[in-house]
Amino acid sequence: MPRTLTLAIAQSGPVQKADSREATLDRLCVMLRDAAQQGADVVVFTELALTTFFPRWYAEDRAEMAHWFETAMPNPNTQRLFDLARELGVGFYLGYAEQTPQGQHFNTSIIVDKTGNIIGKYRKVHLPGHADFDPERSFQHLEKRYFEPGDLGFPVWASDGFGVPANLGMCICNDRRWPETFRVMGLQSVELIMLGYNTPSQNSQAADESIELRKFHNRLTLQAGAYQNATFVAAAAKCGNEDGHHMFAESCIVAPTGELLAVTKTEEDEVILAQIDLDDTAFGKVSVFDFARHRRIEHYGLITEQTGATPPKSI
Repeated sequence: MPRTLTLAIAQSGPVQKADSREATLDRLCVMLRDAAQQGADVVVFTELALTTFFPRWYAEDRAEMAHWFETAMPNPNTQRLFDLARELGVGFYLGYAEQTPQGQHFNTSIIVDKTGNIIGKYRKVHLPGHADFDPERSFQHLEKRYFEPGDLGFPVWASDGFGVPANLGMCICNDRRWPETFRVMGLQSVELIMLGYNTPSQNSQAADESIELRKFHNRLTLQAGAYQNATFVAAAAKCGNEDGHHMFAESCIVAPTGELLAVTKTEEDEVILAQIDLDDTAFGKVSVFDFARHRRIEHYGLITEQTGATPPKSI
């Protein structure tokens, strides 16, 4: 029997600094209902979906940023999103800023099943940017200042929480640029990877890098990750002109072949859908990417033995 899902992306237009949580959640609920009315089984929201992308601002005292973080999930503000998911019978992926009871801060995402229960949590591993104010940049990107690197690794959850058995994984934004992200989940037979991103249209360290090139790199990483690990990938953007900073869109659903199944057309709140069959991941996993037959781990040691690149010895 096929394992079919109707998969939806809920792209967010800009969330301004002045926008309230209530207003932003209103928008997410509208998209969740829209997707459910079109038959969605799961809806993928974006990274930091509840707030503006606050790491673009520098604060000497990190405590000034505390109001952007969620200390529990769900909480009184977000409970209605969970309640609506339960009412509609649709699951979702959601990104947000998390403050733990121990005072740690993470860029986090969760998977919520059709009954409104959290079945998985992920914390962003590959934090981009910098930790201190950088006057050489055209704008700041301070994720390393406000977040700690994720401490949960790249788990995969075997769940029927969306209505059919599925191996589900998550990552967030910059994680997609690192092939290790996808391969670690691929080694756990992942079948659907969900992620959100807030990606600026300009490189703060290279003004001549075009938006077309940055969009190309986005598609390249998503399509390669899907193909090389025989998995579906669903990526949701927060985009548009947010507090004077433009972020590109191109939210998309990618097949295990690397082909694009659906792509957004706007830089506003937008829902796109694709019906997928998770069994379509099987062929790649038993042919060109049959890891058990083809991987040669005796030659991969450098991947885990060192971080920075070193030049070869002169001969």
